[in-house]
Amino acid sequence: MAVNILGVIAVAVFYILILAIGVYAGRKTAKSGTTEELLIADRGLGLIVSFFTMTATMVGGAFINGTAEIIASSGIVWTQAPVGYCLSFIIGGLFFAPQMREAGYFTMFDPFQQKLGKYAGAVLCIPQFLSDLFWTAAVLAALGSTISIILDINQTLAIIISSCIAVFYTFLGGLWSVAYTDVIQLICIAVGLVTAVPFAMTHPAVDYTRINTTWKGEIQPTQIGSYFDIYCLLIFGGIPWQVYIQRCLACKTPQRARIASFVASIGCFLFAVPAACLGITAAATDWNQTTYGGDVPIPAKMMSYVLPLALQHLCPAPVAIIGLGAISAAVMSSADSSILSSASVFAMNIYKPMFRQQASDREISWVIRISVLVCGVLSTLVAMSARSVYGLYVLCSDLMYVIMFPQLICILYFKGTNAYGSITAFVVSFTLRIVGGESLLNLPALVHYPFYSPEHGQNFPFRTFAMITSLLIIVSLSKLTEMLFRKNLIPKKYDVFMCLRDNVRENGELNKSKTPRIFISFAMDDMSDAKRRPGFEET
Repeated sequence: MAVNILGVIAVAVFYILILAIGVYAGRKTAKSGTTEELLIADRGLGLIVSFFTMTATMVGGAFINGTAEIIASSGIVWTQAPVGYCLSFIIGGLFFAPQMREAGYFTMFDPFQQKLGKYAGAVLCIPQFLSDLFWTAAVLAALGSTISIILDINQTLAIIISSCIAVFYTFLGGLWSVAYTDVIQLICIAVGLVTAVPFAMTHPAVDYTRINTTWKGEIQPTQIGSYFDIYCLLIFGGIPWQVYIQRCLACKTPQRARIASFVASIGCFLFAVPAACLGITAAATDWNQTTYGGDVPIPAKMMSYVLPLALQHLCPAPVAIIGLGAISAAVMSSADSSILSSASVFAMNIYKPMFRQQASDREISWVIRISVLVCGVLSTLVAMSARSVYGLYVLCSDLMYVIMFPQLICILYFKGTNAYGSITAFVVSFTLRIVGGESLLNLPALVHYPFYSPEHGQNFPFRTFAMITSLLIIVSLSKLTEMLFRKNLIPKKYDVFMCLRDNVRENGELNKSKTPRIFISFAMDDMSDAKRRPGFEET
């Protein structure tokens, strides 16, 4: 098959449009180039832009392609992401977004380092770094495969070009560029998919009677635990991500962060509808009657490409190209957000507090930009070389749920949280998740939880079990260690993580030379006053 020249031209025009908008938006930052503008758009995102960019944090390439894939292969009952992420935004808007915005943080990890110290807080950044890296690599790899299917061009070339464009405008404008390109990208997703749906659904090869008994899907009694586990992962695991919290922190007011989260929950669900329609249509298609020349029925390893296959073989060429633009937009909206997320956390929670506490605003701004380049290069290399990128991303997403969600709850709502409980919970929850295995990575299940089967793996909600265990460890061990130090059952001089406020007072001068001043202030004050302190602005 020859290269689709018209398609290549159309995609090139789309990429140029995105790049131009990203550069133009970056001029807002270029006026001063401050850290606050790069990271959180000078806390100036309006309601419309914040809604679009917040929705784009969930509605990415994996969301669009994954919705079509799951509904085509397993039925609507297993298409859990749209409902799960919708509820995730609602819960985030109620209990997390306004609180984080009111405190005036720069990143999601600021309160961790304020309360646990810079080293313990830095340890908790690890799952975020890995998740962002593999998430970006996964969506870039998916885009490369999609473009190679529809346009018949080299997959590696498509990955490199897409990554370079996303990195370039993110490097220039930070969150301003990412937010404004998200607006255009979501519009492209909506137009591309909605345009494709009627053409695909009315194709002569589509016969919906073929799926009369299968389109709903089925949950076996032994799968109830796993089904519940996945829903909890989607609902609660979607909250403790820097890409989401970063947009909450960029809203003008806490109330606007809450409203934007609620509106984004509706948008997230609506964007899944056309992808679901294309997935159902693909399942109802007799592929022998199309130009598709592969194995029929579509093998399991190809199900992740159901959406691009439906665009290519069930829609006219111009419509398929418009749909490809939608997928490209979805991937770009995910990649730029994740790259900026990792760069933000590295600059503000690793570089500044641990290496250069007196770094100027200009220096931190350049650290952010250099980090954007490094993260982009690493993600591109992983996307081109790793065979199980998606499996790595799934595992890291699980770790964000079992590790970071209970940590975030305790940091915001349990004032007795200390580093002893947090670090121990980190190790235990990580171990419990790893020993549960991961089939996508051929990682064996070292522990067979109740209802385990060799065919389906873990049917027990072991991720939620690990998350709850982590939550209990943080609370109980934090209380226990504080009691042991207060009663002098363990001498206070061994309180290396400074869990006692009076320990901080006694060793104040020593701590000032080793720990950011904001941490000293936080440890000496009552937790109820935290909302009055503007994150790292005191440092």
